[in-house]
Amino acid sequence: MSFFRVLFAIIFPPLSVIDKGCGSFLIIFLLTLCGWIPGVIGALVILNNPKN
Repeated sequence: MSFFRVLFAIIFPPLSVIDKGCGSFLIIFLLTLCGWIPGVIGALVILNNPKN
């Protein structure tokens, strides 16, 4: 994870996972709509996944 990805994940979570695929973007977008903290946590989990 780069510094800018973490910063984007904190400020606007869907922006940080835009290159991970449409599904990841939609999931994080919906989590962000439910609440900012779930969106941030979800984005950091997706960014921290070693398989991608």
